[in-house]
This record gives sequence, structure tokens and C-alpha cells, in this order.
Amino acid sequence: MNDEVDAFAAEVSWHYYVNGLTQAEIAKLLDSTRLRVNQAIQKAKSLGIVKIQVVTPLASRIELQERARRALGVRRVLCAPAPRDHYEYHNAVGATLASFVTERMRVRAWKTLGVSWGMTLESAINRMPQQAHTDVEVVSMLGGTMQGTSFNTFNIASGFAARLGATYSLLVSPIFLSEGVDRALFLSQAIFAAHFAKFAKLDAAILTASDVSPRSFLVANGLPSEVRTDELKAVGAVGDVLGRFLDAEGRSIDHPIDTRTIGVDLETVRSIPEKILAAAGTHKVAIIRAAAKRGLVDTLITDDVTAELIVSETVKETVPSEALAN
Repeated sequence: MNDEVDAFAAEVSWHYYVNGLTQAEIAKLLDSTRLRVNQAIQKAKSLGIVKIQVVTPLASRIELQERARRALGVRRVLCAPAPRDHYEYHNAVGATLASFVTERMRVRAWKTLGVSWGMTLESAINRMPQQAHTDVEVVSMLGGTMQGTSFNTFNIASGFAARLGATYSLLVSPIFLSEGVDRALFLSQAIFAAHFAKFAKLDAAILTASDVSPRSFLVANGLPSEVRTDELKAVGAVGDVLGRFLDAEGRSIDHPIDTRTIGVDLETVRSIPEKILAAAGTHKVAIIRAAAKRGLVDTLITDDVTAELIVSETVKETVPSEALAN
């Protein structure tokens, strides 16, 4: 009896995988039912009669994405291929982000979109096709700096809106209040209340992350002059998301700068249905991992160089040191 079952499974598999017939066509050809044909296909896989191999240059990157996803405990990781000889991460990740946003907008997944700032988001804007989503609103999620850069928070929000054909709302405020300014009093103004109310209604948020070094635009141009990076590192900071500095475990640091930041608070970010972090670079591995631990990442858009480091750092944490030495 088993030989007959195996023979039937083999014949069904040949027609399905080699001849390209549908299950309905096979059932008719073999005078059987679609249920029996489907069961035969599943049996053929379990017996090893059918072995599926994905042959594509993209296979290794798909595997890397899955390994990075498991390492971070997030919903999805997308890896852009980065040039190894002249490593540059903004353009590759920006292009992947542009494609991701365009697809999500095509299926009408979002009506309200919160955005951060940075060169990666500027790169994405430059690569997005012109669209017409007049019912969508782009909301800036943090204040800005006085520097007139094209990737400042104000230009990023308006830039996304222009490409999406959407409206936008700006948080017209410095990212950090001056020392001694009462934050609660500052935010009690009606214009801020209306804007902050939008944070709780966001469908998605596009975030970036930076480390604590001069490579970070925030550190180089946005920090108050009296705040030093060695102070931030001394209390455990490995980087920031939305101007909020985190330690390696994703906890907010114990430093006065945290109470001077103007923007969405991280607990509100955690409740946003779809959180996309676009970040890459060897110097950003620690803050990417911290953001994931804090629950700020559903989808990570990065590059393969960064993903490899994320996986290797996780392995170092989970494998005993003596085993690594051997």
C-alpha cells in the first residue's frame, strides 16, 4: 500500500513541479480529488521526493536578513547590498527605504506618517517617485536645529510630503531646550498641544539612529554647548533615537538632557503600529540593538555589512567566551 501511495505522490509531484499543472488539472488527469493531490504534494516533501532549492544570488542576503531578524527579535529586516570597497551606507539604505515606503503607500497602509530626520531619509526622498496621496499627512516627530541643512527635521517632513503628494505638520521648536527653561510651560502653548496630539494617532513612524560621536549630526550640531559627549557616555549612552539617548539595553540614560528634548516620547513611539528604523554603519550597531530592545523597531532597513555585525555581536553574547576562544 505504501508503495502505491509513494508512487502516487511521485507522479503528482512530477506533474506539479515539472509539468507546471495546477492541482485541479492534476486531479482531473489522475481521476482524483484536489484534496488528495494536495496531500500527495505535502507527503512528497516530507519523504524527500521533492527537495526545493532557491537558486538566486539574493539567497544569501535573504538568509542574512532572517538571521538578523531573529537576533534583534523584530518583525522584519531588509538588507541593502553595500559597496565593500568604498563603504557608504546612506544611499543604499535610502533606496531600500524609498521602495518600502512606496509599496506601503501603494496598498494604502498608512494615513498618518511620523518622520525623524537625517541623511538616510533625505536619500530616500530623492529616490522616491512622485505620488498623489492627498489624504495622507506627514508629521515631524521632533524639533530641529538652527543649522540650515537639507536633512533637518523641517526639510525631511516637507520633503516626504512633497514626494507623496501629502500634507504635512511641522514641530517648529528646537530639539533641545536651553538650560533652565521649563519644559512643561514651553509645551503648554496651544500650537504644541495640537501637534503632540497627532503622535498618538500615527499609523507608522520612520526613525533613524545615531551614535555618540562627531559622525552624528545631532552630536556635532544639535547638542547644547554645555553638554559633552563624555558625560553621555559616562552614564551609558550608546546613541540616540529621536534625540533620546539610550544605553546598550535600550534604557533612557540618567542625564538632564533627556528632560530637555522636544519631541515624541519613546513610550508613545512603542505604541505606533508600524515602526521602521532606517540605520546602517559599523558605528550604529550598538544603538540599533538598543532601539530593538526598547521596542522601537518593527522593521529594520539596513545594509548587509551592518546586519553581519548585528548577527556576530549577538553570537558573542550567547556563546560562552571559552567556546569562542576554541
